[in-house]
Amino acid sequence: MAERVILVTGAASGIGAALCRRLAGAGVAILAHTRANAPGVEASAQAVRDAGGRAATLLGDLALAGAPEAAIAETVARFGRLDVLVSNAGFADRTPLPDLTDSGFARAQDAIALAFLRLARAAVPHLRAAGHGRVVAVSSFVAHSFRPDVTRFAASAAAKAGLEALVRALAIELAPDGVTVNAVVPGFIRKDPGTHVATDPATRARHLAAIPLARQGLPEEVAAAIAFLASPEAGYITGQALHVDGGLVM
Repeated sequence: MAERVILVTGAASGIGAALCRRLAGAGVAILAHTRANAPGVEASAQAVRDAGGRAATLLGDLALAGAPEAAIAETVARFGRLDVLVSNAGFADRTPLPDLTDSGFARAQDAIALAFLRLARAAVPHLRAAGHGRVVAVSSFVAHSFRPDVTRFAASAAAKAGLEALVRALAIELAPDGVTVNAVVPGFIRKDPGTHVATDPATRARHLAAIPLARQGLPEEVAAAIAFLASPEAGYITGQALHVDGGLVM
């Protein structure tokens, strides 16, 4: 049996793929989940295996009822337990608020905040049983940055803000069990080549000028923050939102 079992959603590219590589090693088992990118998530799983760990993959849309619970169940069925839940799946919707439809708003909520709620509910018994469980949710600067020189993402911002509220509520609930619950809040992070980019080059240049460190972050830098919060060394940190954004939000 693996010494540490981890579920990573959104594991096919970017932050999720970097996290799988970061956490991989002997004694580690990772269930790498993605909505539809089978080649990408298999590459993440193979990286875990190459580093001496065990890995399996799962496809499914976490916005659909039953899919988050199935991801938790599959992790436990494959590896016998669950020690760490990393909720990383999500997307950016830059629709201006006056043009945002009810269905567009609901889509963001379902894929981000509601998916986290469903994952967390299903994971709680297993995390409590582990005795030292960790939950890390990946939020976004869009829930904190509302300024004219940075693109607003109304639907995504609302969903990510809700996600962070759920993180804090769950942290209180699970603190007596020694389970920590935190969020990591990335800023503008470099995308993998060939993946969807939500902004055009001119907008990205404007965003770069707004970052005090004057560069985009790397997926590996966000993965390092997540890995720390998921580690035994972070056992006295809970209910927090750690910004990894080059100073964009201060």
